[in-house]
Amino acid sequence: MRRFMTLLTTAVLTTLLVGSTGGWASASGERVPGGPLPGTAAWLADDSLGKKLPDPATATPSDVAAFFASLTGAQRQRLIEDHPTVVGNLDGVPVKVRYQANASAGEQVLAYDPRGRGLIARVVGDLENAARVSVIVPGSDIDISTFDRTARWAADLQEEAGEDTAVIAWAGYTTPSGIGLDLATGRLAEAGAERLNRFTEGLDVAGLPSPSLFCHSYGSVVCGLAASDTDARDIVVMGSPGMRADDVTALGTDAHVWAARSPDDWIGRVPHVEVLGLGHGADPTSSDFGATVLPADDVPAHDAYFTPGTSTLTAFAAIVDGER
Repeated sequence: MRRFMTLLTTAVLTTLLVGSTGGWASASGERVPGGPLPGTAAWLADDSLGKKLPDPATATPSDVAAFFASLTGAQRQRLIEDHPTVVGNLDGVPVKVRYQANASAGEQVLAYDPRGRGLIARVVGDLENAARVSVIVPGSDIDISTFDRTARWAADLQEEAGEDTAVIAWAGYTTPSGIGLDLATGRLAEAGAERLNRFTEGLDVAGLPSPSLFCHSYGSVVCGLAASDTDARDIVVMGSPGMRADDVTALGTDAHVWAARSPDDWIGRVPHVEVLGLGHGADPTSSDFGATVLPADDVPAHDAYFTPGTSTLTAFAAIVDGER
């Protein structure tokens, strides 16, 4: 009984400690956008091409890719103009077509969903011709209004790794907001993992290289849950509260798993437990976990792993380039 109460206490502490710089979240938690994208009804009712358009709710990225491959340039352009929200968020649509559909949200935007706090994915570099692809999966308090930080990380990684690399800043899931139960549970991470897997499948059917995933803080929970169903070449976690797995083997992935944690990162004070759905499990930087631990002694803070000049950013670029 005493051991159970100890574990329960540490799980509750996780609720208080995991998080970032935001305020307290509401008791009801974040609402994940559900239902069809805006414009889906008009998309499904469109019979002007003489063929049924793929249902965003059921079509796989492979189905979508095959459909768009069957279209003429003029037909693709008409779908972009008539149904930009659907085309711009449909995994399996060619990269350049998605850019055009999302042009109102900026350059090289690969996904844009304005519902709720907003979801967005933006590319740094030449994705269509990249020899290497990386995806940054951020943690809590990231949405359209705070996306610039993740976009800056992508730019810094792309510059360090070189022009043959494309880096995608992927704020494509609803992140926890503030400090609250959402941070200590896997609810949002489970939804995020499903979206991440579909997104990477879309990259795969586009003929792009298997990506390296760079997962920060709560984003590492997302990547841990997505690991078994993604074709990632590498999974790199930093400032991680846990990956909801006891060790690398339990992740069920062939990817090389890497982990970094600065001695100045407050995440080190978070108890690495999982009890009654609270907490995210083992520390990925522990020797028992089995990840390759990266140097991070010069990283000054929880949000500084992509800072130019740090040992972590240098190591991240070497992983992308296949030099580690």
